[in-house]
Parts: sequence; structure tokens; C-alpha cells
Amino acid sequence: MVLLQFAEGLTDRQAAEAVRARIDWKFALGLELTDPGFDFSVLSEFRDRLVGADGGRSVLDGILAAAQKKGLLSKGGKARTDSTHVLSAARELNWLELVGESLRAALNAAARVEPDWLGAHALPDWFTHYATRIEDSRFPRAQAKRVEVGRRIGADGMRLLEMIWTDGTPLALRALPEVEFLRQVWVQHFHLVEGEVERRGPKDRPPGAKRLVTPYDPEARGSVKRDTFWDGFKVHLTETCEPETVHLITNVATTVATVPDDRMATVVHAGLAERDLLPGEHWVDTGYANGGALVAAHRDHRVALHGPLKSVTVPHARGEAAFGQDAFTIDWDNQHVTCPNGIISTQWHQRRSEDGLPTIRVRFSPADCRTCPQLRQCVNSPKAQRREINLRPRDEYEALQQARKLQQTDEWKDRYKIRAGVEGTISQAVQACGLRRSRYRGLSKTSLQHQLTGAAVNLIRIDAWLTGKPHARTRTSPVAALRPAA
Repeated sequence: MVLLQFAEGLTDRQAAEAVRARIDWKFALGLELTDPGFDFSVLSEFRDRLVGADGGRSVLDGILAAAQKKGLLSKGGKARTDSTHVLSAARELNWLELVGESLRAALNAAARVEPDWLGAHALPDWFTHYATRIEDSRFPRAQAKRVEVGRRIGADGMRLLEMIWTDGTPLALRALPEVEFLRQVWVQHFHLVEGEVERRGPKDRPPGAKRLVTPYDPEARGSVKRDTFWDGFKVHLTETCEPETVHLITNVATTVATVPDDRMATVVHAGLAERDLLPGEHWVDTGYANGGALVAAHRDHRVALHGPLKSVTVPHARGEAAFGQDAFTIDWDNQHVTCPNGIISTQWHQRRSEDGLPTIRVRFSPADCRTCPQLRQCVNSPKAQRREINLRPRDEYEALQQARKLQQTDEWKDRYKIRAGVEGTISQAVQACGLRRSRYRGLSKTSLQHQLTGAAVNLIRIDAWLTGKPHARTRTSPVAALRPAA
């Protein structure tokens, strides 16, 4: 019944009503026409059990196993993956709303657990400022006055935290999730300056991966992709894409919004390996493809990962530049690099990047580089006195070089067109099943929603395949149709 609910994008109330009143649902579920159905609240309890048992994954796997038995799905072949943003179920908050609602949520939680203690210690104006939702308040328009409101909220929250961590305060207050959330938000946004609570500067705040955005969905994070800003999560859909076959979603992975795509290729392959559904060719976009992913896919799973590699943005390091990295000769065995003018590097060090990935730092001697008449063409900084090169480990470097050459061919560019079809899958999941916005709060329940959405899309596609409904053609706008042929 839950699969039918997601296939039609229904709410719990609508789904329960469909079970009670719709003949097609009764037939599909094997119910008698007189079956009275059930209260819609049962669905919430059922989802809680599914979350605890990773039931969404089991439902998706059950659909895929049935498809395999019927010959609609096989391992190997081609697959494609892409991601899309997912909005949190909680409303997006600006900064004043975030700190105000965080404090209000903590006060409400404390009032439920220790009403006598809070009634004795709360300041009189707290009942004025935090008795109703902050969004119902009218913040002043002037920036200076808004800063004052922020200081007042910061001072009130600091006072509450100090009271809770004072000896003799009921320990149950410190264990409240709302109080812990308040403490973390205040650490991220406020500090003491000469005894006064002040807002932290932009450079003194934590990165987006750690920054909390709403007290009503603590696992949601704010992220940006090109011109899209959102608070919530991200979902990665993988589907088969063999021609003349039904295209089924074989893996669904949900993360917080700040996890970059280049970390997900190995996660997707691990999920497909557990199902024994690894493809021979895996087509992805630029976000997923990098040297580490290419090597790991082939080494661990014998999967050929295909995706456009990110271009080199530093002018002097581009391959076509006179002193680009490709112009240098690398001796991996003796651990040195020779520049186009025949100068040999003097330092070769194993390092870790900011992301913790292994790199090799190669440096030339300043004594050799300073006397070179082409130094300014070779280095990027006007003050640099020598050339430095960062290299990936040998297997990744060679994989990148080979992939870049392959991607310049017309044959590869023509084959890469197959990846575009996953955009239609995301569109179908968004429009038919409501994938874009999370129905529930928290990463685990959002992940359950996405697993059920993947299973529902598979049911829709299997039905269309068995009934002979062809794939929808890509729509062309009237203006685009008038474009002259190249």
C-alpha cells in the first residue's frame, strides 16, 4: 500500500481513503470490497518500523529481485547516476529566525520537563518574546535595530545555558535535544567580547557541513550548487540504461546537502555490489569523476567509470600551456620531475590535501628557477621564486591522463549522450512522487522516502514496459524546433 501511495504521490490521509474507497486499490492489495481500511495514523507507525529495520532498502531490493526473476534486470551492462537537491520538511529560516526559534524550542522543552524550575528562573520578558513563533514577530527594518535584536536573543540564550549548567539545576535539562541544539547554535554564532554577547564574524563561523540551519530538522544542512541554494539533503539515483530494456532504479543514496558528488562513486558501487548489480560501464557527470574514483571503480569492482573530468583552472598548469603540467616529465621510479628546460626537481614529498586525500608535492630549487628567463610564464604568483607541482598518486595520475585523452575523441562524446537520460528519471521522481521535498524530518526518514520513491518509480516503469507504453520523447520547445541545422 505504501508503494502505491508513493507511486501516486498521496498523503497519508489520501492513501488511507484510497484503501477504503477505490476499487483498483482493493484489487491490487487483494482486499474484499467491503474492507473498511484503517486509520491513516497507522502509516506513521509503520514507517517508524521501516526506518528501524532499513525497510526502505528491503522494499527496493524486493522489486529488483522480482524483476530479475522475470528477466527484466541483469547485472553488467550500462548504468548512469546523477544527484538532485532535496528540501527539508522544515521551513527555511533566516539568521534571526534560526537563533530565535532555537531558543524558543529549548524554552518549550524545558517547560515540559521542569515547569517549576523554568517558572522560577525565567526573565519576565521571555514570556513576551518567546511565547509564540518567531516568524510571527515583526523584526525592525533598520539594520542597526536588527543587530540589537540579535544581541538580545544571544544574551537571553547565553543566560539560559548558564542557568542550566549551574550546580543544582535538574540534570534532565542538560539531556534535552533542544537544549543541546541551542548550545551548538550559540557556539557557532555567538561569543563573548569583553563580557558582552556578540555575533561571530563570517570568517569565525563553522563551514556549511557543520552549520545548523533549523532546530526542527537538526540533520539538515545548507548548500549551494551554481544558482541553487537550499537547506536539506541530496539524493543520488542510479538506473540501468541498456537500450531496448526497461530502465530500473538500482540504487538510491541519500546524504546531507553538503556531501560532494565526488565522494559518492565508491558509495554507489558498494551498494550495487551488495545487490550483485554492478554495471560494466557507469556513466556519470563531472561531479562524480576524479582520479581516485576512476581507479577505485576499476580496482575494486571492475567497473569502467565514465564522466567528464574537471578542467584545470590554473593557467600555467593547463596541459596546453607552454609550461603546463603535461610539459613536465615525471620519473616515478626515481621520484623527480624534469621541466621543459631540462631542470630537475629537488624535492618530492608525500602529503595530504585539505580533504585528506594523498598527494605528492614536487618543488624545484629557487636557485635554478630564479635565473630562468621564463619564470613568470611558469609560475602563477608574481612573487613566487620557484615552480611547485601537486601530483596525484601514480595510478590516479595515469588514469586521469588516459581518461582525458579518451574524452577528446568523437566516439566517447557520442557514447556519453547516454547519461542525459537520468535527468528524465529525476524529473519523473520529482513530478510523480514528490522527490524534491522531504515529507519527513531527519536523514533516516528522508532516506526511507527516497528508497520507497525509487521502488515506486520502478513499479510505474515495469507496468509501462509490460503494457507496451513507449518511453516518452524529450520535449522540444517551438523556438528550439526552428533552430537551423548545423
